[in-house]
Amino acid sequence: MITALHNLKLVSNGTITDGKAVLISGDKIINVIDVFAIPEEAKKKDMQGAYLAPGLIDLQIYGSGGKLFAGTPEVAALKRMEDDLLSQGTIGFFATIATNTNEIVEQGIASAKAFRVEARGNFWGLHLEGPYLNPAKKGAHPEKYIKKATLAEIKSWVEEADGVIKMITIAPELQDQEVIDYLHEQGIIISSGHSNATYEQGKAFLNKPIPAVTHLFNAMPQMHHREPGYIPAIFEEKPYTSIVADGNHVDWPMIRLAKRELGDKLFLITDAVTAANEGAYQHQLVGNKYVMPDGTLSGSSLTMLKAAQNCVENCGIALAEAINMASKYPAELAKANKNGQVAAGFYADLIVFDSNYGVKETILKGDFLTETI
Repeated sequence: MITALHNLKLVSNGTITDGKAVLISGDKIINVIDVFAIPEEAKKKDMQGAYLAPGLIDLQIYGSGGKLFAGTPEVAALKRMEDDLLSQGTIGFFATIATNTNEIVEQGIASAKAFRVEARGNFWGLHLEGPYLNPAKKGAHPEKYIKKATLAEIKSWVEEADGVIKMITIAPELQDQEVIDYLHEQGIIISSGHSNATYEQGKAFLNKPIPAVTHLFNAMPQMHHREPGYIPAIFEEKPYTSIVADGNHVDWPMIRLAKRELGDKLFLITDAVTAANEGAYQHQLVGNKYVMPDGTLSGSSLTMLKAAQNCVENCGIALAEAINMASKYPAELAKANKNGQVAAGFYADLIVFDSNYGVKETILKGDFLTETI
């Protein structure tokens, strides 16, 4: 059966278009056509003038809804994230484990492998943020668990994970080249984060082969006119670079600066956590941000759509481009080549939202989640 979504504002690939219909069959978009050309045999679905956009993709999130996967990495926490994120329009996510004990990391790997068998489709794998970071830029990560990578340990985790580790944040300046080469050969996204790299070091490893940077401006040396530091190297080499657009981790003028410098390589993450009172990360919600018990800024309370809204309302970024930052660009980094656009051949992984940024519906590969067609 062909389903035709119509009466919508189509947001895709940097533009907003009226008068179009999106034809879906099975799990794919088969065409985007003028609304007057909808085939007679198609079943019509009226989107009531809402925005229709590619589903959002969050490559760094730790937990939601009262279950912190990063702290207690169990299947139930992944299920909670899956459900919460689908209700928020996020059709793909990397569940993230921050620096912790080997036991927690290995428990997370086991849980992820178990959950992917039953997952509905938006759980894309794991992001390990640490433990191979620079203690000089530890942020909220416990220094006692931060260490230098060894090839033997990395190989044991990757082999045990059987493909479920998709991304890893490291401080490249402290790691042996054999570790970086191995991760690259395995197709795991290597992201530089919690790094104290110099300008020269950044120039040497960004895109050579490290393709990404984790949460720009946070946990890295800041710019200085006599010691430029790592950030100018990021601006010049233009790797895919994530940013937490909540106004707490990064102020709005700095997001505007990053967008001017990085263009289509700047993408949004939530870096979101949930409250916890046990384990290494006891996040406490203060206002609209999470902090550790000592007051250190930790995770955000963002959703991906809220991050996009913040970019529009506080940073002067056009809505269609903010949606690219939340969908198209992370899809490119993750090599999710059938996500991130509303176009023929792409997956029917979509978000429907209104002018107040309220999520009306999430569509996951043809599965209309809030009503049956």
